[in-house]
Amino acid sequence: MTYASDTLYSEIAYVAYHLHWPLDDLLDMEHPVRQRFVDEVGRLNQRLSATGR
Repeated sequence: MTYASDTLYSEIAYVAYHLHWPLDDLLDMEHPVRQRFVDEVGRLNQRLSATGR
């Protein structure tokens, strides 16, 4: 299964920006795994924003 390249770029940019992982590592991930990291980083950002840290 494939999905839109815009989605792929968005996920990779988001995780790479926050976790500083190399592109090759992110491209090697299956979509569900990468999406889980996107979700987890989002939750971390929400908690940090809520606490002001």
